[in-house]
Amino acid sequence: MAESSSYLTTTADAYDAVAGLYADLARGSLDRLPLDRALVAVFAELVRAAGPRPVVEAGCGPGYMTAHLRDLGLDAFGVDLSPALLDIARADYPDLRFELGSMGALDVADGELGGLVSWYSIIHVPPPELPPYLAEFRRVLAPGGYLLLGFFESEGGPVQEFDHKVTTAYRWPIDELADLAGKEGFAEVGRMLREPLEDERFRRGHLLMRAL
Repeated sequence: MAESSSYLTTTADAYDAVAGLYADLARGSLDRLPLDRALVAVFAELVRAAGPRPVVEAGCGPGYMTAHLRDLGLDAFGVDLSPALLDIARADYPDLRFELGSMGALDVADGELGGLVSWYSIIHVPPPELPPYLAEFRRVLAPGGYLLLGFFESEGGPVQEFDHKVTTAYRWPIDELADLAGKEGFAEVGRMLREPLEDERFRRGHLLMRAL
């Protein structure tokens, strides 16, 4: 399990400070992203086919993706570090469960989940500390369960720190991230690279993995 670090407090405080603005920007963001929605739909279909197990969105923020997973027929709940974002998630989606906690130390039994979505939440993890998070994701997933990662892709370069509008974040080469997940017990099912929209700065990377 990933250990707590000072950057967790920094990240939580940063999102608390802009929670309302961030939530306003995030609401409805999937509406203009057909490729992203398509991959999330594939993830949901695979999880449903594997059996009736719950799914967690690790780093759920204001909860819009957790709600989308629910709408796709999954028993979804969310976990996040930011109390302010969780307050918004609970107000917007009172029928869903949202828990305060770190995605690196999930309050979930070994092998309990059928799926885990980390939608642009691993981006704030310092690169040397990422493997324990992937190991934690593998711990909570049942064998054959599915992991979906969304992140900023480095477009052929190495891991790169960048000036995210909320707090320090990192762009990952998709091959390197897939290799790291492979070392923690995941097999790649598929990947999707999406070029940035006009108001986006970076290419978006997506990895769909299966727990071995």
